[in-house]
Amino acid sequence: MWKSLIVLLIPALLAAKVHYAKVEPYDTITLKAAASGQVVDVNLNAEGTLVKNSRVIHIDDKLNRIDLNDTKESLVLLEQMLGINQEIANSLAETVKRQEGYYHRISKLATASKTQKDNAYSAFASAKTQYLGTKEKIASLKKQILDMRYKIDMLKDTIAKKSIVLHDRYLDKLLVKEGEYVAPGSPLARINNMTQAKLVLFLEPEELPGIKQKHVFLNGKATTYHINKVWHVADEKYISSYRAEIYIPAPKAYFSKLMKVELK
Repeated sequence: MWKSLIVLLIPALLAAKVHYAKVEPYDTITLKAAASGQVVDVNLNAEGTLVKNSRVIHIDDKLNRIDLNDTKESLVLLEQMLGINQEIANSLAETVKRQEGYYHRISKLATASKTQKDNAYSAFASAKTQYLGTKEKIASLKKQILDMRYKIDMLKDTIAKKSIVLHDRYLDKLLVKEGEYVAPGSPLARINNMTQAKLVLFLEPEELPGIKQKHVFLNGKATTYHINKVWHVADEKYISSYRAEIYIPAPKAYFSKLMKVELK
């Protein structure tokens, strides 16, 4: 009788095993530099605060901005040159048409000398060569314009990446100081997504069967929460346990509060 009672109690005890977890931000991200340069400004006052819409790190972009302005001016000049050459091409096209017509007419005249015919052909060939040369120049200008537009987009992208602006993110820690030089991939800041929160548990293997169907009790009170995610490979640190996460609304005051978690 006692053995049967013990057997019945063991599953119940396992199901009610108590865990303790901190209320953590839903996600933590380490921002890394996408462009190289010297850090010229760091907003130390923003560290440890929820940044609404503000720049927290600025990497030197002075030369990039000069290059951008020069490239924009070069683009304007190229577009002007393209317009001029298109007008020249239109004019040459008419000349080619007239010269070709004249050559065909005179080549059929028995009274025209060979010299006249040769001169007419040379004029026609010369006009056509000029026309084709201008068309080739137009194609080259169009290619240069495409390259300039691409360069402008690249410079704008680089400049944007040198200003680290946060939108409704909690700046946990700045990882660079003013005056430091950063290369692509250098850590800049650690930020938290605090729009939601999570509880991280480490479960024993015997707790896993049917885990997503169990009810979550927080500090002894029943909730509508459930296990949202379970790792199927044992944790690197807690090698005999499996990581699981419960997603909950963000607290109104402070994170990191310790909570008692029961799965029943």
